[in-house]
Amino acid sequence: MTAMTTTTQHDFPEPPEPGLTAAQVVARAEALVPELVRRQAETEERSFYAEDIHERFARNGFYRILVPRRYGGYEFGIETFLRVSMTLARGCPSTGWMYCMGATHALLAATLFGERAQAELFSAGDFICPSTIIPAGSAVLADDGSWTVNGTWSYCSGAPYATHFMGHAPIEGDDAQPPRLLFFIAPRSQWRVLDDWGQQLGLRGSGSHSITVENGRIPDYLTIPGGHITEADVTAGTPGWSLHGNPEYCGGQLAYMNLESAALAVGMAQGALEVYRDLMRQRSTLVPPVVPRYENPDYQFWCGDAVGMVDTAEAALLYAVQQWRETSARGPAAVTREWNLRITAICRHVLRLCWQAVEGYLMPTAGSSAIRHGERLERVWRDMSMLHTHAGLSVLLPTVAVRELGRTIGAR
Repeated sequence: MTAMTTTTQHDFPEPPEPGLTAAQVVARAEALVPELVRRQAETEERSFYAEDIHERFARNGFYRILVPRRYGGYEFGIETFLRVSMTLARGCPSTGWMYCMGATHALLAATLFGERAQAELFSAGDFICPSTIIPAGSAVLADDGSWTVNGTWSYCSGAPYATHFMGHAPIEGDDAQPPRLLFFIAPRSQWRVLDDWGQQLGLRGSGSHSITVENGRIPDYLTIPGGHITEADVTAGTPGWSLHGNPEYCGGQLAYMNLESAALAVGMAQGALEVYRDLMRQRSTLVPPVVPRYENPDYQFWCGDAVGMVDTAEAALLYAVQQWRETSARGPAAVTREWNLRITAICRHVLRLCWQAVEGYLMPTAGSSAIRHGERLERVWRDMSMLHTHAGLSVLLPTVAVRELGRTIGAR
């Protein structure tokens, strides 16, 4: 099944390097890891990654991985994007989280919004657009069909360098119960960032500041009235699929949202394993016989089992990505709610495996000196702990989504 594409020509900016490949982009992320490790402390102190890192991300093409080629992007797809996010999170969880949650929503914008909206949203090439899953504020329909939006949205990861913001607001005056939501995209000119991030337990450098919109005027083509965007039904096709002819712009949004978090968790756990591997070589056992840790059977088991858990998590993640892509390629009708929930369930167990490896093996046996404030392993533990307080991961994923999957399968 092939989507119809338009032939209208536009004068949009070229990518930074038209000949860049997906493999080169991942390699560039890998090359940044040592520097990101060294700069973790300053990133936390600032509460977001440095401007020079942001500029290098832009030069490397990171912000255009998911932007359609039609608008000067690379359109490399979700596997490349998630590999880059996972790699950056291995070096610095805060940096990986901020980058991922800022750049990832190019996929959603290119999937669910029409040609006029996309031409405007991607007009500058790079697209950085944080979003939150919790509705807030209010939306009022104006006489000209536009919307007036007010409110403050917390945990907007990626806000410091963002070009846009996506949010949900209850529609005022709506008779539906519960009230319908307005999903909107607001340009940077319509909102401001609050200086309210950096004191949390973890992910202190993730740029997850609050965003405030005061009497923002949002044109109707940058809005989608209805329910929560993660429940969007794409089985009849999407504007992005018709416009670009790429099935990845017709994928399930709920599944993809959880793939993001799973990729970041794998990257964080891989960073913790790197620390533990170094400790195995550098330190000795505490009780006789005193030998290097890598020669001790207990440390061998703890390390080996943790490696197996994290490798299994990565394998499950990449399998889920493959399933996401292959199902999307079969056409919109294949992207059902049950399929979204199946991918979501895999992501739940990816997150659990990563956390169990770090919390159950690496932290207890690394030694107290390895988890002093500012040590890399201590920071990974704090950041993963913070990840587990995310409402979508700690409440909706293990309860509502899993129960709905079971109910759906049982009813067939």
